[in-house]
Amino acid sequence: MKTYENKARHELQVWRNKLLKRPSLFNKMSKQAQTKLNSYIPEKAHQIITESIKNMVKATLVGSNMTTKKPQIIGQSLFEMEEQVKEKLTAYRKTAVIEGAGTGAGGIFLGLADFPLLLSIKLKFLFEAAAIYGHDTKQYEERLFLLHVFQLAFSSDEKKKETLYIIEHWEQEKEKLVDMDWRVFQQEYRDYIDLVKMLQLIPGFGAIVGAYANHNLLDTLGETAMNAYRIRYFHMSPINEGKHH
Repeated sequence: MKTYENKARHELQVWRNKLLKRPSLFNKMSKQAQTKLNSYIPEKAHQIITESIKNMVKATLVGSNMTTKKPQIIGQSLFEMEEQVKEKLTAYRKTAVIEGAGTGAGGIFLGLADFPLLLSIKLKFLFEAAAIYGHDTKQYEERLFLLHVFQLAFSSDEKKKETLYIIEHWEQEKEKLVDMDWRVFQQEYRDYIDLVKMLQLIPGFGAIVGAYANHNLLDTLGETAMNAYRIRYFHMSPINEGKHH
């Protein structure tokens, strides 16, 4: 299966280069606008939002961990593992699309309900992916890694670069981490999906946007997860030691 590993390594490099390229003018302006908008939100509101998302994520982490199968026995090829991850992604993407269309069709109240539902679908997928790649999510550091994968998928260009560095140097960086910076975590995630989710709140139009948006958000997460775990796979493989930078 070396041919598949070479293909995966090439895809990883292409994805990494795309992540590290300079942000577009549109992305820069969008981030500036979001930062400006956030500055108008009272500090108390920021604290409440941060705490609620932190609690929401932590509750999902506990629930997902309880329902996730034990990690796969090491010995499977990268191809075999990634075929399973793709199958899981297809299943979770279907769930997210149905959920997005349903909540989007309901206008503002059901649209708001989409936020925690979609969050739990994304995190559950990450737990499944981690187990397939052979990582035990009962370990705190693995759940922390999983949240960094989430942050890598849904954050600004600059934050993506910072997070990629942590993931690429995980063995050293994990020693410095005690917990996530929840304020940054929730703000980056909200800023990333705000525009799409606001459109989803429009009755009638929202169902189309909700289904399409959720499909794309899961695709983004799937691509990010596969490449993040590929980074660890190639680092951990003795054959590839020293060849991956």
